[in-house]
Amino acid sequence: MTTPRMYADLARWWPLLSPPSEYVEDAALIAGLLRTSSREVRTVLELGSGGGHNAVHLAGDFAMTLVDIAEGMLAVSRRLNPASEHVPGDMRNVRLERTFDAVLVHDAVDYMLTEGDLAAVFATARAHLAVGGALVVMPDHMRETFEASTEHGGTDAPDGSGIRYLEWTYDPDPADDSVVTEYVYCLRDSGGRVWTEHERHTFGLFTQQRWVELAEAAGFEVSVVLEPTDDDRTARRVLVGTAR
Repeated sequence: MTTPRMYADLARWWPLLSPPSEYVEDAALIAGLLRTSSREVRTVLELGSGGGHNAVHLAGDFAMTLVDIAEGMLAVSRRLNPASEHVPGDMRNVRLERTFDAVLVHDAVDYMLTEGDLAAVFATARAHLAVGGALVVMPDHMRETFEASTEHGGTDAPDGSGIRYLEWTYDPDPADDSVVTEYVYCLRDSGGRVWTEHERHTFGLFTQQRWVELAEAAGFEVSVVLEPTDDDRTARRVLVGTAR
């Protein structure tokens, strides 16, 4: 799997592209779901933790261990979450040889392109949970809910640097199990130099039934809940599981 540039040499721009403030609602939903677990959740392993923008909102209530494959994103997260443990690793095969009260996988799970990849993520989650441990998985899309879309945004830093982006998500081949997002970034450094970058991200697209079946096969009891949202879009489906 090739690491997208936004998570590698462009990672320092991530906090301006997708600021931590944009994760408040997701983090609140995650915390609420974890509190409904049959066991008390104090320790959370986040797989694909990225820049730590969920963790910064969750760390006040939970001890977070953050795993990501991209060193650039871990560097961003370490600055934001200095008290949290950070571990480089692939969510498909990392093994920390200890268990947690809960495992969280946010939208980084969208980068799993095959059912084998997705099954491996669920196996990793199960390996880090004792019986009764909680699982929360928040993909951006399932096949039933996918909609082509465009978005734009970006912010500025106090030093005068800034980013603006255009995001275009579509399905070039409805017969396969993937969709793409084209990103165009317009970057301005603190000296006023402006340039653009483009990259394509490819994401897996699977039915809700396959998500559930693969989680169950890995050793979870699973339900699917709809996120509460006032946004003008289809609500995401969140997998909530308990380790058997």
